[in-house]
Amino acid sequence: MRRTVIAASLLCSAVMLPALMSSAVISPALAGPGDVDLVLDEVHTLTFRTPVATVYVGNPSIADITMVDARHAFVQGKGYGRTNIVALNQSGSQVFGAHINVIGADHADTVVLNRGAQRITYSCTQARCEPTPMPGDGKDTFDAQNGQISLHQDAARKAAAASAD
Repeated sequence: MRRTVIAASLLCSAVMLPALMSSAVISPALAGPGDVDLVLDEVHTLTFRTPVATVYVGNPSIADITMVDARHAFVQGKGYGRTNIVALNQSGSQVFGAHINVIGADHADTVVLNRGAQRITYSCTQARCEPTPMPGDGKDTFDAQNGQISLHQDAARKAAAASAD
């Protein structure tokens, strides 16, 4: 009986470990080059295997990176889309590269409204739903939401500049 309980607990641990690891903060840089999915206005930590001297972002309106030190950085989703990040060491050799995908909120709380050929995607909480443009949504919805994102980013920049003074 004791062996059965131990075997069952080991099996549960093996099944639960990937779920626990996915909820933990695991550095995408340690996983190697690939895709990093970010939610708009969320920050993830990158830990580089070797020290970096320079980091480039393909499209800074989609994602931004802030270096903490030579081996750690924060990457933030600023606008919807896909871009890439490249890190170089002191000698100018590439030591890291990854694609960054900035997406809407968790899809478990997403509602898609179809009105004929027009599609609108909403991200919902218990209290309310907000339009969240996704690929395939109507151009009017996407443009309106990107206008709101621009206003949000401008307000954040002004607040940051005011607090820096």
